[in-house]
Amino acid sequence: MDGTLVDTEHLWLRAELLTMLRLGGEWTPADQQHCLGGPLERVVEYMAEKGDPNIVSELKEQGVGEFLIATIEGLLLAEKAAWQPGARDLVCQVVARGIPTGLVTASWRRLIDAVHVSIAGDLGFEPFTVIVGGDEVPQSKPHPAPYLQAAALLGVTPADCLVIEDSPTGVASGLAAGCHVVGVPHMAPIAAAERLTIIDGLDGWSIESLWQAALTPGAAR
Repeated sequence: MDGTLVDTEHLWLRAELLTMLRLGGEWTPADQQHCLGGPLERVVEYMAEKGDPNIVSELKEQGVGEFLIATIEGLLLAEKAAWQPGARDLVCQVVARGIPTGLVTASWRRLIDAVHVSIAGDLGFEPFTVIVGGDEVPQSKPHPAPYLQAAALLGVTPADCLVIEDSPTGVASGLAAGCHVVGVPHMAPIAAAERLTIIDGLDGWSIESLWQAALTPGAAR
């Protein structure tokens, strides 16, 4: 969702900066890149380690994670979601063709709902057949569980699924599940791998051309 479908990374950066300010620590673009793709638990643990131990201890009752989630939720609700280039057209294509779709994200359900209100309102229809959030699986990305769960809910095998991801964490999850994966690097580079096709962006791609590219992986496009 974040970075692949909609451009929310600037909001995440703002929420992370505000959270680290509350924790008495510093947050840099390098820290954001390190945490790109989640899962949220890993991000929270990383932030707690960078914060002032005394302040982190004081926040135990509310929780560092709850503070971060509440902050990003407020930002997501206050700002209309901005589609990544080509993402809206691609979603409309697959829905028009009746292709089952799944939104698989490390974000938690309350954050998904905040974004979903915006994108569904913009489209005028429900774009996803199934949605799998980071707090709805036994293990989040880079574990294969999220994509295995989505495939099961869709009633298909992972090998028949095309995954589109913008982060190394998400790519690893899709590949580990046995899916074909298209990587669209957003803030962090994605290393070449088997069953992975890397492209510069979704703009100008159709679902058919993406599948054709996914079946001949390995080269940057």
